[in-house]
Amino acid sequence: MRAFQVLVRTADEDEATAILWQAGTSGIEIKADTEGNLALVAYFPENTLLEDVNAALAGLPGGPRAEALEVPAVDWVQRFREGFRGFRAGSFEVLPTWELSPDRDRRDPGLLVVDPGRAFGTGTHETTRLCLAAIEALAAKGPLGRTLDVGTGAGLLAVAAAKRGARTVVGVDHDPDATRAARQHAALNGVRLGVVLADGGRALRAGAFDLVLANLTAPLLIERRDEIVSLLAHAGALVLSGVLEAEASRVASAYSRLGAPRVWTEGEWTALEFRGRP
Repeated sequence: MRAFQVLVRTADEDEATAILWQAGTSGIEIKADTEGNLALVAYFPENTLLEDVNAALAGLPGGPRAEALEVPAVDWVQRFREGFRGFRAGSFEVLPTWELSPDRDRRDPGLLVVDPGRAFGTGTHETTRLCLAAIEALAAKGPLGRTLDVGTGAGLLAVAAAKRGARTVVGVDHDPDATRAARQHAALNGVRLGVVLADGGRALRAGAFDLVLANLTAPLLIERRDEIVSLLAHAGALVLSGVLEAEASRVASAYSRLGAPRVWTEGEWTALEFRGRP
């Protein structure tokens, strides 16, 4: 385990936290602010490079830089698990493996079984819950069809789509730890996923998906707009998350050729749902 500390403006806390989660942190400690700044201590896998973390942070105002910290000998994943409890996200019940009763059917479409702490996206963050709400609403309208989860992380959104009847589900991520976690969560939930180790949608066929989920960050969603849109089938649905409310108009403008989005909000976070590819 490696730890990196970064000083950010208090106003940039949410965006910096989102960037660190997307960069692969296993947990973030927020220390007391000093003169309008916060110290964020983010814990990463041992093979994480300082320069990669700083590259992810480059878009923040003021160009904050992370510095490496010495990590005490603590099993941080186990500590996170000790504080994790089951909860509801819409009509989904999210349960860690140790709270699952032996007689519970893991294939229950309202149940998401998680082994938390290995990768981002086990339902505790608002961005994941917003996507789950969008999946529920879309499934209520009709079949989800062929579904892709870009930046799948722990694979929870892909699993949720499979449980809500998606015909084929693919999760793609560039992080080997994430793809391993996604495969594990597919097995835990009794669903079949195609899991691809790749950078975004570049390895996938254009126009192949009826539903595309992209829970990333606003800068990445804008940078990869053409790539993401190209994955949609003609009448497909696109759900973008990982967007702060203050960034929503900028992301919506970047995707304006898809029309006006349906907007989902929770706290300071936003998800945008678009229908149809031009």
